[in-house]
Amino acid sequence: MKQTLAEIDAADLAGRTVVVRADLNVPLDDGRVTDDQRIRASLPTLRILIDAGARVVLLSHLGRPQGPDASLSLAPVVDRLRELLDHRVALIPQSNGAEVAASLASLPDDVVAVLENTRFDPGETKNDPELAASWAALGDMFVNDAFGTAHRAHASTAGLARAMVENGGLAVAGILMARELRFLEEVLRMPERPFVAIIGGAKISGKIAVISALLPRVDRLLIGGAMANTFFRALGLDTGASLVEEDAIPTARDLLESGGERLVLPLDCIVADEMAAGVETRAVARTEVRGTDKILDIGPETRSLFTGMIGRARSILWNGPMGVFEIDEFARGTMAIAEAVASACDSGALGILGGGDSAAAAARAGVTARLTHVSTGGGASLELLAGSPLPGVDSLSDR
Repeated sequence: MKQTLAEIDAADLAGRTVVVRADLNVPLDDGRVTDDQRIRASLPTLRILIDAGARVVLLSHLGRPQGPDASLSLAPVVDRLRELLDHRVALIPQSNGAEVAASLASLPDDVVAVLENTRFDPGETKNDPELAASWAALGDMFVNDAFGTAHRAHASTAGLARAMVENGGLAVAGILMARELRFLEEVLRMPERPFVAIIGGAKISGKIAVISALLPRVDRLLIGGAMANTFFRALGLDTGASLVEEDAIPTARDLLESGGERLVLPLDCIVADEMAAGVETRAVARTEVRGTDKILDIGPETRSLFTGMIGRARSILWNGPMGVFEIDEFARGTMAIAEAVASACDSGALGILGGGDSAAAAARAGVTARLTHVSTGGGASLELLAGSPLPGVDSLSDR
């Protein structure tokens, strides 16, 4: 088990300079933050450190810049963080170098210092040891609270943790990181049964490892989204003009064989001639798809089947939408799943969403607050569920 910030006495934090890696990679529109969920998720860790009297140096990436890019500056993020934290926060316009140390020295100790976008430096994604060491030298303790990047071996995550430990400091999991690991590992290790997983999205290829890892653990694994089309083809069914991963059909066939009755496919679907708002739609059995049809949502019979299974579950894991939920005509399946998971949680079930599109769907359905846990890291949650190592976690100090 990895050491966590919650296990450290507040008195041991006073006067220390703590380098924090948060995931403040939030969407922007015309220089304004349009969704501050990830910023809000970082607040508990920051408040613990501030209240204990620690000096905080905060790192985060934003987007995928190819070097310095003014449109991906953390400045708007810092503005929103300052409002939410209700504390003094200053942006240092560099992410590394002698200027950073000079700027830190000029700031009062109680100001949260945010370094500019870590990905402005090409050494970040290459896990450059010198860059990691320069960040580790800024403090005597490292807190990784960026679960969304835990599956990446980057300089500000895995590299920084290792460099801090080599310097004799601690590298611990923040409040958000510890919460993510606790819920995701709990549902895998000791799920209360029935345990139902719902896997959707466009492609099976990105989730083969997750499906394979979950099948032996679950009582039912419900498949939706465009990935169901590949399973339909593995059954020999016509999928019309729908998205299908031809190369993954043999894999889908193997999963159907190994999963048996635990792997549940849609019985019917919503089809249309094109994926667009306002088009005419039809509900058809999965055996009645025409040559020009595009399968874009699960149908009413499947909604009833899936929501019934979810309603009887005591542990639920959901990752991926059931259809093109961004368009009203193809959103009913995903909205029904969101409401079913929320209702199960209302009745005491453990309901975990794996982030990404699932979180966006839950927000659209207005059920986020009713769920047990909504992950902030889609990719990281998938890697953990598949049993893959998380470099950002593995590099932290052991208890």
